[in-house]
Amino acid sequence: MKKPTKSPAKRPRAKTSGPAVEAVFDTYPKPVKAKLLALRRLILDTAKSTKGVGLVEETLKWGQPSYLTLETKSGSTIRIDQVKAEAGQYAVYFHCQTNLVETFRELYPELRYGGNRSILLDAGEKLPEVALRHCIALALTYHARKRKAAK
Repeated sequence: MKKPTKSPAKRPRAKTSGPAVEAVFDTYPKPVKAKLLALRRLILDTAKSTKGVGLVEETLKWGQPSYLTLETKSGSTIRIDQVKAEAGQYAVYFHCQTNLVETFRELYPELRYGGNRSILLDAGEKLPEVALRHCIALALTYHARKRKAAK
Protein backbone atom coordinates (compact mmCIF):
# COMPACT_ATOMS: atom_id res chain seq x y z
CA MET A 1 0.00 0.00 0.00
CA LYS A 2 1.38 3.35 -1.06
CA LYS A 3 1.75 6.06 1.57
CA PRO A 4 -0.19 9.23 0.67
CA THR A 5 2.07 12.14 -0.15
CA LYS A 6 1.54 15.42 1.55
CA SER A 7 0.52 18.21 -0.73
CA PRO A 8 2.33 21.48 -0.16
CA ALA A 9 0.53 23.76 2.23
CA LYS A 10 -1.49 26.39 0.47
CA ARG A 11 -0.34 29.88 1.19
CA PRO A 12 -2.98 31.97 2.96
CA ARG A 13 -4.58 34.63 0.76
CA ALA A 14 -5.35 37.01 3.61
CA LYS A 15 -3.41 38.12 6.63
CA THR A 16 -5.70 39.37 9.37
CA SER A 17 -4.79 41.53 12.30
CA GLY A 18 -6.98 39.28 14.43
CA PRO A 19 -8.56 40.52 17.64
CA ALA A 20 -8.33 44.25 16.83
CA VAL A 21 -10.38 43.90 13.63
CA GLU A 22 -12.78 41.43 15.24
CA ALA A 23 -13.34 43.88 18.11
CA VAL A 24 -14.37 46.59 15.62
CA PHE A 25 -16.83 44.23 13.88
CA ASP A 26 -18.32 43.44 17.31
CA THR A 27 -19.18 47.14 17.85
CA TYR A 28 -21.55 47.33 14.87
CA PRO A 29 -25.34 46.91 15.22
CA LYS A 30 -26.39 43.36 14.23
CA PRO A 31 -27.84 44.06 10.73
CA VAL A 32 -24.88 46.27 9.75
CA LYS A 33 -22.38 43.79 11.19
CA ALA A 34 -23.87 40.96 9.12
CA LYS A 35 -23.62 43.03 5.94
CA LEU A 36 -20.07 44.19 6.71
CA LEU A 37 -18.98 40.60 7.33
CA ALA A 38 -20.53 39.60 3.98
CA LEU A 39 -18.66 42.49 2.37
CA ARG A 40 -15.43 41.35 4.03
CA ARG A 41 -15.91 37.84 2.58
CA LEU A 42 -16.61 39.36 -0.83
CA ILE A 43 -13.39 41.43 -0.69
CA LEU A 44 -11.27 38.45 0.39
CA ASP A 45 -12.89 36.10 -2.17
CA THR A 46 -12.43 38.67 -4.93
CA ALA A 47 -8.79 39.14 -3.97
CA LYS A 48 -8.25 35.39 -4.06
CA SER A 49 -9.76 35.06 -7.54
CA THR A 50 -8.22 38.19 -9.10
CA LYS A 51 -4.95 37.60 -10.93
CA GLY A 52 -1.97 39.57 -9.68
CA VAL A 53 -3.41 40.65 -6.33
CA GLY A 54 -1.55 38.25 -4.06
CA LEU A 55 -1.84 38.26 -0.30
CA VAL A 56 -4.29 40.81 1.09
CA GLU A 57 -3.71 42.17 4.56
CA GLU A 58 -6.68 43.02 6.75
CA THR A 59 -5.88 45.73 9.24
CA LEU A 60 -7.40 48.86 10.79
CA LYS A 61 -7.00 52.29 9.22
CA TRP A 62 -8.79 55.17 10.92
CA GLY A 63 -10.52 52.55 13.06
CA GLN A 64 -12.08 50.91 9.99
CA PRO A 65 -11.46 47.39 8.65
CA SER A 66 -9.12 47.92 5.72
CA TYR A 67 -7.73 45.71 2.97
CA LEU A 68 -4.29 46.30 1.47
CA THR A 69 -2.29 44.58 -1.24
CA LEU A 70 1.05 44.88 0.57
CA GLU A 71 2.64 41.86 -1.13
CA THR A 72 2.15 43.00 -4.75
CA LYS A 73 1.18 46.64 -4.22
CA SER A 74 -1.30 46.02 -7.05
CA GLY A 75 -4.21 47.90 -5.53
CA SER A 76 -5.55 50.85 -3.67
CA THR A 77 -6.68 50.41 -0.06
CA ILE A 78 -10.32 49.44 0.47
CA ARG A 79 -12.00 50.30 3.78
CA ILE A 80 -15.45 49.32 5.06
CA ASP A 81 -17.52 50.86 7.84
CA GLN A 82 -20.99 51.85 8.91
CA VAL A 83 -22.14 55.33 7.94
CA LYS A 84 -22.34 56.91 11.36
CA ALA A 85 -24.71 59.72 10.32
CA GLU A 86 -27.29 57.28 8.88
CA ALA A 87 -28.58 54.30 10.85
CA GLY A 88 -28.60 51.05 8.89
CA GLN A 89 -26.19 52.39 6.28
CA TYR A 90 -22.69 51.14 5.54
CA ALA A 91 -20.11 51.86 2.88
CA VAL A 92 -17.08 50.70 0.94
CA TYR A 93 -14.47 53.46 0.93
CA PHE A 94 -11.78 54.04 -1.70
CA HIS A 95 -8.91 56.51 -1.88
CA CYS A 96 -10.45 59.83 -2.95
CA GLN A 97 -7.47 60.82 -5.10
CA THR A 98 -8.00 57.90 -7.48
CA ASN A 99 -10.51 57.81 -10.31
CA LEU A 100 -12.06 54.61 -8.94
CA VAL A 101 -15.44 55.98 -7.82
CA GLU A 102 -15.71 58.00 -11.04
CA THR A 103 -15.17 54.75 -12.97
CA PHE A 104 -17.72 52.92 -10.81
CA ARG A 105 -20.32 55.65 -11.49
CA GLU A 106 -19.91 55.13 -15.24
CA LEU A 107 -20.14 51.34 -14.95
CA TYR A 108 -22.85 51.14 -12.28
CA PRO A 109 -25.04 54.28 -12.22
CA GLU A 110 -27.66 52.36 -10.21
CA LEU A 111 -25.41 52.28 -7.12
CA ARG A 112 -25.40 55.11 -4.54
CA TYR A 113 -22.18 57.02 -4.04
CA GLY A 114 -20.71 59.27 -1.38
CA GLY A 115 -18.77 61.90 -3.30
CA ASN A 116 -15.63 60.54 -4.91
CA ARG A 117 -14.75 58.18 -2.07
CA SER A 118 -17.44 55.59 -1.38
CA ILE A 119 -20.21 53.26 -2.47
CA LEU A 120 -23.12 53.62 -0.03
CA LEU A 121 -25.19 50.59 0.92
CA ASP A 122 -28.30 49.90 3.00
CA ALA A 123 -28.36 47.04 5.52
CA GLY A 124 -32.02 46.40 4.64
CA GLU A 125 -31.20 45.70 0.98
CA LYS A 126 -29.51 42.82 -0.80
CA LEU A 127 -25.79 43.26 -1.38
CA PRO A 128 -25.22 44.07 -5.10
CA GLU A 129 -22.57 41.33 -5.33
CA VAL A 130 -21.84 41.34 -9.06
CA ALA A 131 -21.27 45.09 -9.25
CA LEU A 132 -19.32 45.18 -5.96
CA ARG A 133 -17.11 42.25 -6.97
CA HIS A 134 -16.14 44.12 -10.15
CA CYS A 135 -15.54 47.41 -8.29
CA ILE A 136 -13.44 45.62 -5.66
CA ALA A 137 -11.37 43.86 -8.34
CA LEU A 138 -10.76 47.23 -10.03
CA ALA A 139 -9.60 48.72 -6.71
CA LEU A 140 -7.37 45.72 -5.92
CA THR A 141 -5.63 46.09 -9.30
CA TYR A 142 -5.64 49.89 -9.57
CA HIS A 143 -1.87 50.45 -9.27
CA ALA A 144 -1.02 47.43 -11.43
CA ARG A 145 -3.18 48.82 -14.26
CA LYS A 146 -1.60 52.28 -13.90
CA ARG A 147 1.91 50.76 -14.06
CA LYS A 148 0.96 48.72 -17.12
CA ALA A 149 -0.53 51.80 -18.86
CA ALA A 150 2.63 53.81 -18.14
CA LYS A 151 4.84 51.28 -19.98
